[in-house]
Amino acid sequence: MFTMKVDNEIELQLLQLQHAEEFFHLIDQNRTFLKRWLPWVNEILSPIQTQGLISFWLMQLSDHNGFSLGIRYKGRLVGNIGSQYIDWYNRQTSIGYFLAEDAGGKGIMTRSVHAVLNYSFFELGLNRIEIRCGEKNLKSRAIPERLGFTYEGFVRDGENLNGHFHHLRMYSMLAREWISK
Repeated sequence: MFTMKVDNEIELQLLQLQHAEEFFHLIDQNRTFLKRWLPWVNEILSPIQTQGLISFWLMQLSDHNGFSLGIRYKGRLVGNIGSQYIDWYNRQTSIGYFLAEDAGGKGIMTRSVHAVLNYSFFELGLNRIEIRCGEKNLKSRAIPERLGFTYEGFVRDGENLNGHFHHLRMYSMLAREWISK
């Protein structure tokens, strides 16, 4: 099983089918908090659905078309981070992430994104990574801003969130920029 040690507190772990119940409980316990920014949260109503998600992510990984990793903080599953669809010709991808409400404010996501950037640029050889965040999601936007991403603009009505469209802010990091940091 693939794991990535971020530091002495954080490990990124490839979720397997045996993690479906634990992953479901993470979503369910944070449902109100997460649904403010994640359109798919209301569709996850049972561990069977998280099994389907995990199966999809494992297939995506086996097809070399992205990955999704659980974020463990001091052994506890507190979030998820992943690379959604890798465009190998242009060597680029987009990173998405979420964190449990009670895990915020500890630098967990910043350190996790930092590790995924290192992996994506140095191991996978990607050239460009995007992060898109809800325009009003200040905590999510703080991650690419803190890591020195370039703000490229916003995507008008870029996401349907709970029946209403909202704007997304788009950030990018290039390999040459990351390496020079």
